[in-house]
Amino acid sequence: MDLGIKGKRALVCASSKGLGKGCAMKLAEAGVNLVINARGAEALEATAAEIREATGVEVTAVAADITSEEGRAKVLEACGEIDILVNNAGGPPPGMWQDWEREDFIKALDSNMLTPIALIKALVPGMMERGWGRVVNITSQSVKSPIGILGLSNSARAGLTGYVAGTSRQVASSGVVMNNLLPGLHETDRAVSLAKGTSAKEGIPYEEVIAKRNAANPTGRIGTAEEFGATCAFMCSQYVGFMIGQNILLDGGVGNTTM
Repeated sequence: MDLGIKGKRALVCASSKGLGKGCAMKLAEAGVNLVINARGAEALEATAAEIREATGVEVTAVAADITSEEGRAKVLEACGEIDILVNNAGGPPPGMWQDWEREDFIKALDSNMLTPIALIKALVPGMMERGWGRVVNITSQSVKSPIGILGLSNSARAGLTGYVAGTSRQVASSGVVMNNLLPGLHETDRAVSLAKGTSAKEGIPYEEVIAKRNAANPTGRIGTAEEFGATCAFMCSQYVGFMIGQNILLDGGVGNTTM
C-alpha cells in the first residue's frame, strides 16, 4: 500500500530504540525523511545509520533531552519544515499513590504532557499554513485502563489525551490530523527488563515469566515494534484524513472493553 507520504519530513522523538525506532523505520520505508531524537548519542547514531542503509532516506540525528527547553530548541533548530510529528517519551517510574509528591507529578507532566504540547505548538502552525500535517502521540493503554502502580503515567498521559481531544478538532479543517496511539506490552528492552525483574522478585525462571505473560494476552504473545511502527505509519498516511482525535489501542486485546 502506498501511504502517500513519500518525500514528507517527520520528527520522531525517543527513536533510538523500541517503539520509537519501530515508528521511524516504518516511516522511512514509506519514503519519509527523518529527524530522530534521543538522549544517548551512540545508540541514536547507530539507529540513524541503520535506517539510512535500509531505506536510503535522509536521517538527521539530534541527541538531546527533548523534555528540556534547551533540548527542544536544539531539536527544533534541526527540523526545518516538519510534516509529521511523532511524540514519544519514556514513562515515569512506578510506585504507590502514597509515594508521590508534587515534584514527582511535575516531572511526569513535563515529560508526558507538557513536552508533547510544546512540540505541537511549535510545529503544527507550519503544518496548518501548508495545509497538511500529521501528529501521532504515543501514550499508553493505561489511558483507557489505568494501571495502579503507574499513577504518574496515568495522570500525565490522560492530561495529554484531554488536550488532544480538543486541539485535534480545532486544527482538522486546516488539513492537520492528530491522534493518539496507545501501546500495550511490546517486545522492547523495557519488556525484557520487566520480565527479568519479575523473575528475580518471584524466584521463578525467566522462561516461565515469558510463558505466563504471553498466555495472559488473547493473542498468546506480546506485540512487536515492527507492527507498532506500521500502525503509526498508517496513522501518518494519506488515508486518515477523517480520523480525528482518536485513541487507537494496540494491546492484543488485553483491554477488555466494548467501546
